Amino acid sequence: MASERGTGPGVESEVGRLRTVLLHRPGDELKRLTPRNNDQLLFDGLPWVDRAQDEHDAFADLLRSRGVEVLLVSDVLTEALTVSGAARIQGIAAAVDPRRLGHTLAQELSEHLRTVEPADLATVLMAGMTFDELPIGPGGPSLVRRMHHGGDFVIEPLPNLLFTRDSSFWIRDRVAITSLALPARVREASLTDLIYAHHPRFRGVRRAYESHTAPVEGGDVLLLAPGVIAVGVGERTTPAGAEALARSVFDDNLAHTVLVVPIEQRRASMHLDTVCTMVDVDAVVMYPAVAHTLTAFTLRREESGVSIRGAEPFLHAAAAAMGIGKLRVIDTGLDHVTAEREQWDDGNNTLAVAPGVVVAYERNVETNARLEASGIEVLRIAGSELGSGRGGPRCMSCPISRD
Repeated sequence: MASERGTGPGVESEVGRLRTVLLHRPGDELKRLTPRNNDQLLFDGLPWVDRAQDEHDAFADLLRSRGVEVLLVSDVLTEALTVSGAARIQGIAAAVDPRRLGHTLAQELSEHLRTVEPADLATVLMAGMTFDELPIGPGGPSLVRRMHHGGDFVIEPLPNLLFTRDSSFWIRDRVAITSLALPARVREASLTDLIYAHHPRFRGVRRAYESHTAPVEGGDVLLLAPGVIAVGVGERTTPAGAEALARSVFDDNLAHTVLVVPIEQRRASMHLDTVCTMVDVDAVVMYPAVAHTLTAFTLRREESGVSIRGAEPFLHAAAAAMGIGKLRVIDTGLDHVTAEREQWDDGNNTLAVAPGVVVAYERNVETNARLEASGIEVLRIAGSELGSGRGGPRCMSCPISRD
């Protein structure tokens, strides 16, 4: 059973000392990637899985060395499936799609998965299953079974599960379960929901927001300060999703201001945290090409309802909402080529483990040097293989508890 020690869950900022975090060690789901499917599964290349695991282990060990309790998705998922029959039913129902498999095959597969040991079931739910791996022979009554090739997926793998930030995030002592935008990622939220609903560690935890319609992804959500949230709207999170989240956190008294920030709809800037993350209570690292062009709509909770103002410059709106004079901006360099390269390599996607202390990919030499010149301590990790899915240390981590 995963450790139940550590601080109770709760997150109010991006930079408070990190106490507990949820990571996913890459596994067999990455071995499902091929040149035929990697684009569909949102990877820019085929990662060397053993090296990706080594890099991720080093990342987790670095966090532990800083006093952070690390929970791994595979562990807590297996534990939830062990203690809860409802968790098993929920996980299988989300993974087995009768619309694609047909009623006969879906029923047979569901019956089989109900007999599988928890650890093996967790692997199937994360890594998927091919028709070759089906325990059901090709000679049965299923036309779907007969017409598919052996390497086709009965259950799709979830290689982007590595990026635990997106399917859930915490606001104060509540967890928000998101709605992921792209088909390759939709089922990730069902596993996150299963863990928070059925693992004993999270018994009694209340939900901040649950979206089953308009997409919201955690990589677009920055907790700028207690009561102040920024939400990026672009390739993944929609305006409707951002508005639904804002109204939900207002209703639950979890925030007084939400800044909705339009970002360019392209892969290099898929989330707000690919162009901007907080590195201290009053400082952000930011892609210089957008530093002075990002705008924000300011949504505030008023007695008469929700007011909407803007758009106005993001840096000004953020500082005003946070009650500070101005945000310090550390950019990725004035050389346009270097800045663009390091933004693509997630130079702006840092994970704060304490105020002024961040984890960053070692490859972003210029960005890291500029952070250190501004008084930020940079803890470097390798990311040559982890970065092939376009995500940095912040993307790969879901903080559960911060001071």
